Amino acid sequence: MHKTVALAFSGGLDTSYCVPRLIERGFRVHTVFVNTGGSSPEDRAAVRAQAIAVGAEQHHEIDARQQVFDRFVAVLIQANVLRGEVYPLSVAAERTQQAISVIETANAIGATAVAHGSTGAGNDQIRFDIALRVLAPDLEIITPIREESLSREATIAYLEARNLPVPPKSGAYSINRGLWGTTWGGGWTHDSWAEPPAELRDAPGDAPAATDVVIGWQHGLPVSLDGVPLAGHDLVEALSARAAQFGLGHGIHVGETALGIKGRIGFEAGSALILIAAHRELEKLVLTKWQAFWKDQLGKFYGDRLHEGHYFDPALRDIEAMVTSSQQRVTGETRVRLSPGRFMVTGARSPFSMMDKAIATYGEEHLLWTGEEARDFARVGAISDLLAMRAAVRGSESEG
Repeated sequence: MHKTVALAFSGGLDTSYCVPRLIERGFRVHTVFVNTGGSSPEDRAAVRAQAIAVGAEQHHEIDARQQVFDRFVAVLIQANVLRGEVYPLSVAAERTQQAISVIETANAIGATAVAHGSTGAGNDQIRFDIALRVLAPDLEIITPIREESLSREATIAYLEARNLPVPPKSGAYSINRGLWGTTWGGGWTHDSWAEPPAELRDAPGDAPAATDVVIGWQHGLPVSLDGVPLAGHDLVEALSARAAQFGLGHGIHVGETALGIKGRIGFEAGSALILIAAHRELEKLVLTKWQAFWKDQLGKFYGDRLHEGHYFDPALRDIEAMVTSSQQRVTGETRVRLSPGRFMVTGARSPFSMMDKAIATYGEEHLLWTGEEARDFARVGAISDLLAMRAAVRGSESEG
């Protein structure tokens, strides 16, 4: 009797190969496309058509955009997470949600196995496998591409030999689109000196004139654009569309992978970078120095763990609790100037602002202390540095 497998299906080359290959291995294949953002109705229709064309018995489509925002993106914004100080983890959060949704579908259809199309050289295999082993340890994990060490050329040849449709754009690049951004892998990314294609490198020639957008915030989360209230994932998508007109959010990241090797990707994440930059500026108004310091340390650790697939580590729940606590006063508005190829946060305001003219105006006026008190404060503040300098002089003299 045939067993049922739930296949995480993107409609791309690797997952298109997995369908007929799993059928050959005796499985009834249910493809599962998890919509984590970045796809149009036409895109999703094409994914469904591809799944059926390569032999899927049934195709499932899950809209998980709100879950991605609530479970992952919200924390990434509140914690200002940028891996390597540049990359907003566009793929990591979405892969974990995709794994969660595929497991839910597998349980609903009575599958005995879950499959994905990850290779053996990337981070996605780790993200999928960890989620599967934590949430569904009884399900078999099948990974045809990884198990067979297939190249893109080999998978194309396999589909062509069976008269099965090869997805368009199955060449050297691997492009992943989601709510939190788009990433490019393959091709030029394998050479640390190679330039990215013009679409990722340059601002569009028909970009509109510079304009402002005002983002409203409540407890560290964006809740409105130009005064119009929007749900989290709708706001991200709306801001992404606006940023794309200006060619914003393009970048390249080189860093450590979950496997310990170096990896390079290109990305376009205009909404993510704008929101994190604007959120950070609002925080500067309302958080104390040490709130911001410790949140930065924990945010970096949180991003590293999530990037490597360890979302289910209880330490991340503890960090989320601290981050949530820190955001109680991160409420207000930020103004961002959008220009071709660049953006700037030009203003922030909050009812909880700690810029208080009744106390002092930086560089000009002080009302809470006297000039003599400021002089004495500086004198006491120099003690530690003075003692270190004196000790260094004495030590040098004794050595001489």
